[in-house]
Amino acid sequence: MSLQQKIMEKIKEAMKAKDVVALESLRAIKSEILLAQTKGGASTELSDEDEIKLLQKLVKQRKESASIYKEQGRDDLAEPELAQVEIIAQFLPEQMSDVELKKIIATIMEKVGATSIKDMGKVMGMASKQLAGKADGKAISEAVKELLR
Repeated sequence: MSLQQKIMEKIKEAMKAKDVVALESLRAIKSEILLAQTKGGASTELSDEDEIKLLQKLVKQRKESASIYKEQGRDDLAEPELAQVEIIAQFLPEQMSDVELKKIIATIMEKVGATSIKDMGKVMGMASKQLAGKADGKAISEAVKELLR
């Protein structure tokens, strides 16, 4: 079942349950999928990798909005954003733990021969490709910096 079909099923469930937050989140995903499909002109199916990138983008946007709201003392606005993050994250592959992430990055560093912070670009390039969808870019970056010190 494609992501779009899963989203449609979840939208129906959310409508029946009258879950406003879930419905809003799912409609945002559906909208982004349709925009991505029609971007090239012809209606095309998204690859799994494109779907994951799209979902990660939506999660990142909501997290950034929530942090801005919290900085401004608007917890009433931050909470729905964080609730949407939880709903959107259901469709992402399970995220790696910090320990697993560091193990994989250490292996990549050995392959590339990275020894100093100057080699961060090489490590990040390989790590981003290998860990796409499994770890957040920010988490990858922080782990690489920590291991290269």
